[in-house]
Amino acid sequence: MKEFNVGIVGATGMVGQRFATILENHPWFHVKVLAASPRSAGKKYKDAVGAKWAMDKPIPASMADMIVKDATADIEEIAKSVDFVFCAVDMKKDEIKALEEAYAKAECPVISNNSANRHTPDVPMIIPELNAEHARIIPAQRRRLGTKRGFIAVKSNCSLQSYVPALFPLSEFGVREVLVCTYQAISGAGKTFETFPEILDNVIPFIGGEEEKSEQEPLKIWGKIEGDQIVPAKSPAFTAQCLRVPVSNGHMGAVFVRFENKPSKEQILDIWKNFSGRAQELQLPSAPKQFLHYFEEENLPQTKLQRDLEGGMAISIGRLREDTQYDYKFVCLSHNTLRGAAGGAVLMAELLAAEGYLD
Repeated sequence: MKEFNVGIVGATGMVGQRFATILENHPWFHVKVLAASPRSAGKKYKDAVGAKWAMDKPIPASMADMIVKDATADIEEIAKSVDFVFCAVDMKKDEIKALEEAYAKAECPVISNNSANRHTPDVPMIIPELNAEHARIIPAQRRRLGTKRGFIAVKSNCSLQSYVPALFPLSEFGVREVLVCTYQAISGAGKTFETFPEILDNVIPFIGGEEEKSEQEPLKIWGKIEGDQIVPAKSPAFTAQCLRVPVSNGHMGAVFVRFENKPSKEQILDIWKNFSGRAQELQLPSAPKQFLHYFEEENLPQTKLQRDLEGGMAISIGRLREDTQYDYKFVCLSHNTLRGAAGGAVLMAELLAAEGYLD
């Protein structure tokens, strides 16, 4: 595989920091540019981040002294310096949409962690094990943007990464209705326990916009390319409640599901055990060898014990049992800033590189 020079746009935030640690020793991708807001621009990365550094690992030595660029003012310069950018900025949605299109129109592909373009019909929202074929919409997007190389691809909301990977492989049985309650870590809000003291000994039963994303975004993942757009599926029907809980990293979902044709428990477990996707087929560097892990123990998975499974890129599932109102219920877990955010975006970029979209 050829190697790529990359930039991190939004490098000082929680997800930007996670990108930095993941990409520090990546075999294909080499960070050449870090960009952030005007207040960080012109500073060394270590000074721009300062006390806000929230990762367990130290700031990568190769990036610590990089001078941070202005994510908006320096687009043309950044686009000429790299093969593509990862984007994880904290801005208003309309501003993010304009920013990402500006990079794409500067012939710099954008691998985005942001939500602004998730519902743009010709922007693929890819979980590489599930809907890798959605990358085929990229030529249509390039025609709309008037670009040769530039495009935008997005990853889905972090909370989906726990339960959608468990449900999608069961599509042959007609997943009809899903009720999910998510218990989401504070890093999903860009917080640590030091910066979010009100979460200690507490649960907050509201996360702005999260329930709408949890109910709507899966339908795009289940959707199909028709002409020059991805048309969201009509089903499954999702309803969600999302709670913020006093956990540093890891989103857990409690899932209830009803099928058109109810499978046996043994059929479900067999599918989970044997399921793999394009990421495993291509042996992408960040892909977990076993995507879905089922735990027989009644008290597993646990956030603290399983969130880092396979480098934080695997999905943990447990407690599958029949339900009195739905067909089945189970719990599932993913690492929200690895599989759910930066790691999922890096895996998507690996997929797009391997499939030739970043050439």
